[in-house]
Parts: sequence; C-alpha cells; structure tokens
Amino acid sequence: MHSKTAFLCLSSLALAPGPASPQGLSAHRVACAHSEEIAFAPFAAFPKGAEIATVVGNPSRPGPYVVRVRVGKGVRLQPHIHPGDRIYTVISGVFYIGFGQTFDPMKLQAFGPGSIVVLPKDTPHFHWAKSGAYVTQVSGSGPLGIAYVDPADDPRNH
Repeated sequence: MHSKTAFLCLSSLALAPGPASPQGLSAHRVACAHSEEIAFAPFAAFPKGAEIATVVGNPSRPGPYVVRVRVGKGVRLQPHIHPGDRIYTVISGVFYIGFGQTFDPMKLQAFGPGSIVVLPKDTPHFHWAKSGAYVTQVSGSGPLGIAYVDPADDPRNH
C-alpha cells in the first residue's frame, strides 16, 4: 500500500449470515429485482457516459442503499470522495480504481467480476473504464454524496 489510507480489496469473500432485517429495512418488506429491470439514468455528478441505477433503498435519504454504476469505455471519474463508507462489487467488465488526490494512471488497480473493494469514507479515489465498460454495485448508507477534490472536475459545475 502506497498511502496511509486504509482500504480492503478482495477477489472473493465469504460472509457469515447477517441479521434477518438490516437497520433501515423492514422485516415485512422484500426487495427483489431482475437485472433486466434495473434502469440506468444519467447522474448530474457523473461525467457523460456514466450512469446510475437505484436497486434498493433511497440513496438520497438516510439509511442503507444499493445502487449500480455503469461506466462506458474510456470514461474517467476524476479524484473524489464520498461522505460514507462504500462497498463496491464488480458485476461486469474491469473496474480500474486508484487512490489519491490526483488522477495517476500508474496508481490504478484492476478488479474483475466478483471482486470487492471496501472504501472507507473520505478516501480520495478515481476510476477509469480503461479497457471497456464496467458495472459496479455499490452498497452504503445514505445519503449518497460525491465531492470532487478539484471543483473544476465536477460535472455539476459545467
């Protein structure tokens, strides 16, 4: 590890069964979605070619959520942070992620389908769909937020 920021990256993970009703989810409500029912849409905080889909929960409100992020070939998300811890699971393609406050292709690490990246809150990082499109599933606790290290990189400022 080249920085003092702690993060966990795994290719496979076995988890013990958790509670039947995670905090914020009702024990009387089941949420299910087939992959073809998941609708992606542009997100103001993402550059053109990156989209988001809500799978479970409401990422704009407090509580657990699951979203999917689809990024087209060649698209870069410049260095940014999130206000909450996040767990990325690579669904398809290769997820290239690097850590630090400046975009440095030499710091990118590649994660294929099934890989998991656990990212603590406020960890500066960047992504690149270097070898083609990818889809990640992101789990966290809302509200979801993104702040670019350099405000000039934020698509909402253009």
